[in-house]
Amino acid sequence: MKNRSIVFALALSIGLFATSCNNEDNEGETLAPLVGKWNLSQVGTTLNGQEQLMNAPQNQNGCENDYIYLKIDNTITDGDYDSNVSPCKLDITEGIYSRSHNNLTTVIDNVTKTQDIVNLSLKELKLRDSNGVITIYTR
Repeated sequence: MKNRSIVFALALSIGLFATSCNNEDNEGETLAPLVGKWNLSQVGTTLNGQEQLMNAPQNQNGCENDYIYLKIDNTITDGDYDSNVSPCKLDITEGIYSRSHNNLTTVIDNVTKTQDIVNLSLKELKLRDSNGVITIYTR
């Protein structure tokens, strides 16, 4: 019975995805899945029309990369590895997120942040905030 439910849910998801591909109201919105764990990879900004990106300095040497985990129930887990107190100590904060077309809005510790989804593929999530700060996550 459990396998039937999983197969049904998968079939329904594929059907909805296929149906949504024909929707012309997406206005450039990507249909790649947003849900999942995204590892912080690069940060940067745009200067004189050119992106200036670097490896994320927030990532601690010798530790796993900081990450966000966007869950299907619209909750978000923000994982931050910090070696100030003990080596590669993982600090986790939780909040909520929502997606509206190509915007991702997160609320963590009562701080609301809205970013444009510049690129969303199976392997990359690229965000830009209103100040031009670029954040790239990978799977």
